[in-house]
Amino acid sequence: MSERTYTTVGGMRSVADFKAHLASLGLSIPCDSDIKSGAEGPLAQPMDFNGKKIGNRFCIHPMEGWDGTADGRPTEATLRRWKHFGLSGAKLIWGGEAVAVHHAGRANPNQLLINSQTRAELALLRDTLIAAHVEACGTADDLLVGLQLTHSGRFSRPNEKKKPEPQILYHHPFLDRRVGVDASHPVLTDDEIRGIIDDFKRAAQIAQELGFEFVDVKHCHGYLGHEFLSSHTREGDYGGSFENRTRFLREVTAGIRAVAPGLQIGVRVSAFDVVPYHPDPTRTVPGKMGIGIPEAYRETLPYSWGFGVNTENPEEYDLSEPVRFLSLLRDLDIKLVNISGGSPYYNPHVQRPALYPPSDGYQPPEDPLIGVARQMEVTRFLKQKFPDLILVGTGYTYLQEFLPLVAQAAVREGWVDSIGLGRMVLSYPELPLDVIGGRGMQHKRICRTFSDCTTAPRNGLPSGCYPLDHEYKQSEAGVQLKEIKSAARRVA
Repeated sequence: MSERTYTTVGGMRSVADFKAHLASLGLSIPCDSDIKSGAEGPLAQPMDFNGKKIGNRFCIHPMEGWDGTADGRPTEATLRRWKHFGLSGAKLIWGGEAVAVHHAGRANPNQLLINSQTRAELALLRDTLIAAHVEACGTADDLLVGLQLTHSGRFSRPNEKKKPEPQILYHHPFLDRRVGVDASHPVLTDDEIRGIIDDFKRAAQIAQELGFEFVDVKHCHGYLGHEFLSSHTREGDYGGSFENRTRFLREVTAGIRAVAPGLQIGVRVSAFDVVPYHPDPTRTVPGKMGIGIPEAYRETLPYSWGFGVNTENPEEYDLSEPVRFLSLLRDLDIKLVNISGGSPYYNPHVQRPALYPPSDGYQPPEDPLIGVARQMEVTRFLKQKFPDLILVGTGYTYLQEFLPLVAQAAVREGWVDSIGLGRMVLSYPELPLDVIGGRGMQHKRICRTFSDCTTAPRNGLPSGCYPLDHEYKQSEAGVQLKEIKSAARRVA
């Protein structure tokens, strides 16, 4: 039995300690020594997006709560979360959360839906966010609010929380068994895909009518849009060549512009990936799951089921096709690009660096700072290639106290345009205003990446910050989550 231990970011007492640790890992994460607050600070600088002023360099990532109704409407918990997004002071709201374009494509039975029946409630979400933002900032004139449109594809669970109902584009040697499909399971037909494209068009038209200024055509984290990009083995119009694997995006984009002229489009994309991981059963300690190891891929080489993956060594990324993809986005006049990587379902240490894994994960196989650096380096590389695009970065939450110092340096040095915040917003939504206003960080509210916001929904509970948000900590779901984690520790 063995266990890897890593120096915790929260235990580092100074910027010098943090920089020394980065140096010991051979990482080149930029980090300033102090924050420049106020209007002159790098994080307070506005961006221009097609003539629209975006008032600062903070962005709120889509943060789904697993707390909608069975018919796809928001609840009070959903409204509370969106209010917090507005109160954050971030001037770019990337979708609020993933909203499914039709029922069969929901990731869970509580995911929001966009259709004629949910219009009024989705409008209320947007209105609540904007009212809170005006309360916190005085104006929403420099606020850009979008809506993320999604189809969950392989990871669809529309009717029961523990019953996968995958809609796949091709058969995957490792992911098929994770979602319970065998060789006889049908893939989506080209005609079914065209029906889904129509769903995206209708959803975008509704989003524009509700006042959203852009929609995100989601291409990340293993969901349907992302799976198109890795459909090398698929036959037909939507697989094989790069042109075919991006046909979905091109047809959705053309359709949206036909039915919702003037509505802007953004894309959140997993710009790189690696082979799926699983816990090593031979490397465990009492009460803990195993350290993450890659699937046994040697006999599958060249690896034909990834995007941004080195086909001869799928533990590494290859940015050749992601560069082609961003070039296509530029040709399509899609200028808002949110860069992510990997998937929370099969390699969470890549997608969401954390010291404490979710219940369906594994112990981190590397210092999580390496995962942060990987995301930042990929974004930097793409920003250098595409200076005319607005790139949002991901992976900053694990930096904890040092997040503002790294974020400021990354923006100042041109690594990225906007700093995306995800998990951190659940525990500490006011972070952007505190940083820009020079008030310093509220240390007791900083996310420590305990992963409860992922473990809860993996067990059918709403997502939220159970350790730090009293609304969740003291809830019935909070009690259930404690029991679930205790039982898991006993089994492990």
